[in-house]
Amino acid sequence: MNDNRNYTFPEGYQEGRTEYDLILDMIPVGAKVIDLGCGNGVLLERLKRTKSIIDEGIEISPVGVEICQKKGLNVRIGRIDEKMDFADNSFDYSICNVTIQMVMYPEILLQEMKRISRFQIISFPNFGFYRNRIEYLFYGGMPEHSLYGYKWYNTGHIHQCSVSDFLELAKETNLKVLEYKYIKPSNRLKAFLMESFPNLFQILPVYLLTVTTI
Repeated sequence: MNDNRNYTFPEGYQEGRTEYDLILDMIPVGAKVIDLGCGNGVLLERLKRTKSIIDEGIEISPVGVEICQKKGLNVRIGRIDEKMDFADNSFDYSICNVTIQMVMYPEILLQEMKRISRFQIISFPNFGFYRNRIEYLFYGGMPEHSLYGYKWYNTGHIHQCSVSDFLELAKETNLKVLEYKYIKPSNRLKAFLMESFPNLFQILPVYLLTVTTI
């Protein structure tokens, strides 16, 4: 059985996730970007190739860092849910793609993203998704829909959250939503439900945030 707690990456693995296009649309050409929890650098590499960004990345997996460096990416090993050694506003954008639920201290991660960058892009699997609710209601066990095939005990996910949970934390961190995107289905009814009731029907939302001005 696979174990995702060590965040290993098979040699030559190049995952093209559907939310990458949504993230790329949020970032202008030439921006200074840091990808926090960048994995094996697929998103960062694509940003560098298509948007000519100034790239930086932090990844906890030695295998991931090694793969990134072989690609010529400016990535180093480290944790992202603790004080990072970057000056305030060092970056235009910080990205945390499908990783906030995997860290021990999500609130510190958000605080640091707010400190080191003008804009923050965050995506996560919505644990409030209706299929998770149905699975938990009828089977009484941890839903596996948002665990990407893993079991509750061997996944890297630590703090699963819903859309409502995340927005509450963002508000507590004095971050406001500038834009949010999601993978839109071709079915009009599904699209309407996802737009109208995101906490119930969104699978993987992508948020663009910035600091709330008082």
